[in-house]
Amino acid sequence: METTRIAELLQPYTAEAELPALLLQQLQRYLDLLLRWNARINLTAVRDPEQVVTRHFGESLFAARVLTAEVSARSANLADVGSGAGFPGIPVKLFAPEIGLTLIESHSKKATFLREVGRALHLEGAQVFGGRAEEWGKTADVVTLRAVEKFERALPVAAKLVAPGGRLCLLIGSGQVNAAQDLIGESWTWAKPVTVPKAAGRVVVIAERA
Repeated sequence: METTRIAELLQPYTAEAELPALLLQQLQRYLDLLLRWNARINLTAVRDPEQVVTRHFGESLFAARVLTAEVSARSANLADVGSGAGFPGIPVKLFAPEIGLTLIESHSKKATFLREVGRALHLEGAQVFGGRAEEWGKTADVVTLRAVEKFERALPVAAKLVAPGGRLCLLIGSGQVNAAQDLIGESWTWAKPVTVPKAAGRVVVIAERA
């Protein structure tokens, strides 16, 4: 797919802002890798390239905009729990290259794919932890979690990885917000959910740890 088409598809998620040429080239390369690998291992059920751009790249870049309005990327490190094909972690890193990134993925083939993307896109300050989030043994300023299976189990695990004063960034359905608040307890300050463009009922919601 041409970078001009990628840019056009992403406009609703980037507030019509013109994306840098390098970012678009990286997204183009990322898309090519994802489509090629997805033919061999199940990285995403979304097969249509334009839907990959809107549903995965678009939502992730929208989350990056919301996050960087709240957090100084220059000094932050981010852990993406259950990263899968790299969403939202890799697009956030491309949007804010200065952020430190750890992609946490226990599925070995998916972790191998993430390492390949990191090499192909020359992502400095990015690493893959090929194991369960419970085994990581560290904390991060920002922890992201998106559309994982067994949400009720994954969310408390992700929350434990947030450093004091850090933030948890969730990309979930609007109907899951109250459940998320109940799952991780009261020691969090929740921002108002922000609706993802062109995504029925999808929101980005950020909680700050006390």
